[in-house]
Amino acid sequence: MVASERIWIIGTTRSGKTTHLIRQFCAWLQIEADSAFAVATAPSPPARATTAKYSTLTPPGVLVFAAIGDNRLDLSDRLTIATHGNYPVYSTTPLGFFQDEVALFYPLLVQQLGVSAQFPLRLNPENEQELATQLWQPELDSIISQQPAINSDRLVRRILDLLQLAALAGIPIEDLPTVLQQGLAGQESELPLPFEQLTELLHRWQQWCLERGLLSYGLIAGLYWQYLLPNPTYQMHLAQRYQILLADDVDEYPAIARNLFEVLINQGVHAAFTFNPDGAVRLGLGADPAYLAELADQCQVERLAERPVPALETEWGDAIAEFVMNPLAFWVPPESVRTIQTSSRAELLRRTAEVIIEAIQTRQVEPSEIAVIGPGLDAIARYTFIDILTKNNIPIASLNDQRPLNSFPVIRALLTLLALVYPGAGRLVDRDAIAEMLVILSQKQIINPPSTTDSDSQFPVSSPFSTSLIDPVRAGLLADYCFAPHPEHPRLLPPTTFPRWDRLGYQASDAYQSVIQWIAKQQAQLEQRLIPNPVALCDRAIQHFFLGGGTLPYNQLAAIRQLIETAQHYWEVNNRLRKGQRSDPPASVTLTRFIQLLRTGTITANPYPVRPIGPESNAVTLATVFQYRSNRGVHRWQFWLDAGSPRWLSGVDSLFAAHLFLHDWSGRTWTGADALTANEQRLRRILLDLLGRVGERVYLCHSDLATSGQEQTGVLLPLVNLATPLG
Repeated sequence: MVASERIWIIGTTRSGKTTHLIRQFCAWLQIEADSAFAVATAPSPPARATTAKYSTLTPPGVLVFAAIGDNRLDLSDRLTIATHGNYPVYSTTPLGFFQDEVALFYPLLVQQLGVSAQFPLRLNPENEQELATQLWQPELDSIISQQPAINSDRLVRRILDLLQLAALAGIPIEDLPTVLQQGLAGQESELPLPFEQLTELLHRWQQWCLERGLLSYGLIAGLYWQYLLPNPTYQMHLAQRYQILLADDVDEYPAIARNLFEVLINQGVHAAFTFNPDGAVRLGLGADPAYLAELADQCQVERLAERPVPALETEWGDAIAEFVMNPLAFWVPPESVRTIQTSSRAELLRRTAEVIIEAIQTRQVEPSEIAVIGPGLDAIARYTFIDILTKNNIPIASLNDQRPLNSFPVIRALLTLLALVYPGAGRLVDRDAIAEMLVILSQKQIINPPSTTDSDSQFPVSSPFSTSLIDPVRAGLLADYCFAPHPEHPRLLPPTTFPRWDRLGYQASDAYQSVIQWIAKQQAQLEQRLIPNPVALCDRAIQHFFLGGGTLPYNQLAAIRQLIETAQHYWEVNNRLRKGQRSDPPASVTLTRFIQLLRTGTITANPYPVRPIGPESNAVTLATVFQYRSNRGVHRWQFWLDAGSPRWLSGVDSLFAAHLFLHDWSGRTWTGADALTANEQRLRRILLDLLGRVGERVYLCHSDLATSGQEQTGVLLPLVNLATPLG
């Protein structure tokens, strides 16, 4: 048997780890990494004799892991270029792999657990929250009756998060009371129910889901590590399917990923891993970097000491981090670190935007070479930057904005339309919603107009764009005089119902009449059972009123796609739950629950594909620190927004009690001193990682007063005071 190789590549941010990983893969396949593969300028790893020879006639099975979906796409593209597309690879993320494997080998789980043999259906977080709330309602009512201040939605989410954290850490549900008792001693108010009762709730939730073939991420991870991975039949299939394992950025992986890797290593696969000691972005969200780092003991370690690309971290990273942690030491920051200081935050946002505009207009830097990063970006900051930059024809990409779907007027208009067509949903409709719907649905597409800016878009809109035939004033008049509210059958009356209907004008009257006719046609087809569900009706509305969505701005189109995907999944889950019931609930009941779910803001728009194309690709990046680091951003200039905010140190990017599920947790009660130490370590990683992702300049953007009017005295303030002021 050919001896397997196991390589552990360790290096800081942008030190060429991924490039080395791909070169090692090419070496195993005996592919020369030629210029077509030069996607990063990193030196080649030391030449090493290898006995792994694969014939192009029998390519090996290759399993490739990346931390998140965006990184997976990039890594897959680079592997395809490196191998000239001749070697197929299966690229995935840890959670994506667990989900696919559980679905593929579900019959094995059915045999082990004795549950219903039906194809598993994954639950989205919003479905999971809603169904768990319904299942636990008696217990929740009892808790709230004793403690009225408890938020039941937050409590349900916290319990479900504990299930997911335990599953990703490889901890059985039965051990949760012990873990929580040790870690939360004296802090039981954070979880206002007996820990034994929590275990009972989770067991009941797990059994209820398995009986119906419904699986959340937490249940999927638990089924994988506890039942599927130890199964000898499954391990035999793993050995047959994969001979090479590549895992990039394993500092972002959950603990049970190590269990999988050790099984594969023991089966003799060739394995290569990359690890960033300044990474651990997902620490607190299920990742356990310290536990994964122990895999290095089973591998040949390669340390990348030199960074092949310019970055401020190379020369100044350690010095800046040390000064922030010990500001009493005398130190002079480099000229590449500058400050923008104002009194108020509103003035700071405007001033920062002006600096960006001037730099772009004077050709100092391209929009795509600028990133605005903050520990937390509120709606005011996002709106201010989007508004000011787009007015100056500078595109801005708000990274993973995740605005609630219900915040988009086009989504609200479609929901109002659904409530008008389906009987029984009239309580969800009011006059303001009707007026907004009429404005949105009466849009007329104009091709090749003068360049303008869409008020609800992140990017300038040049061609095509839309103008409404029913303006807000006429829409308000129609809603006041021609809308007949009713709890069961709300109606839009003819325009002549308005005594001065002649004031509407021909275009507005005709557009309004077409909306009425479309609704009447759909209601007639609904009575004839020609509309299977609200998803089909929503698709019809998009095709009719928005020409299939092809003329909408990028962010609105992404929101509509998310709405359709969410609705399809919601009704798919609903159909699964209706099986075995003697009578089906009215369609209006399900529709009402769905609309109310959207209005809570639980569901957000998460555009896919994630990369805008065309002019929008040359855009200024706007992101939180967590989003920027997760997305592996790299820019010439970075603007650190709210540099004086305490959130740089105390900002929470973790789930409740996540520290208790790390394998290196001491087992003692988590104290305030432990939290401070963890926050300081996190801040150091953030500083080194961000400085490793900027090539030329950092602007520390600070206002004396926060939005609340309080003085800002964050941990970066000493650095702000010493850095060179701008102009």
